[in-house]
Amino acid sequence: MSQLLALSASPSAASRTALVADHVVDRLSLGGFPAAHLPLRHLPADELLAARTDGEAIKRAVEAVAAADGLIVATPVYKASYSGLLKVFLDLLPQDALQGKTVLPLVTGGSLAHVLAIDYALRPVLSALGARHVVAGRFLLDSHIERLPGGVRLRPEAAVGLGQAVDDFVEALPSRPALAGAAL
Repeated sequence: MSQLLALSASPSAASRTALVADHVVDRLSLGGFPAAHLPLRHLPADELLAARTDGEAIKRAVEAVAAADGLIVATPVYKASYSGLLKVFLDLLPQDALQGKTVLPLVTGGSLAHVLAIDYALRPVLSALGARHVVAGRFLLDSHIERLPGGVRLRPEAAVGLGQAVDDFVEALPSRPALAGAAL
């Protein structure tokens, strides 16, 4: 069975991006996949910014990426690109860190003007790191993500699109049991 890891790359403690990543991990877990969520904002900033890979938290994060068969890379869009937090983390990874992996890019943002950030900013760096397959990503408007106590509610159009993206991701995994009817 495929081991899956979601990386969320918002520096905000009130991150909609992290909520979406949690939501996807919950859905995958309900479908029988071992899935975990690593919020990059919890990693030591001084180690990230200094590109120090010898600290325990950074070592564990890099090892988690290495152990995963599939990655969900969730980021807010800032200035038409993925977050700087994601950039500094990806810079710490070995050049072939995503070799053989299936990757689902998820981007959140305030305007549809940023939808191309998936294909023009995020997809190239994921491919450069050797991803086996970067599936069609999904852009979610911040206004379609509602924070609830203990969870998130997505507007129906966002839920349907995200559900399709997750299904496509699962289909693209090297060894992929079907999701056991887990609903978004």
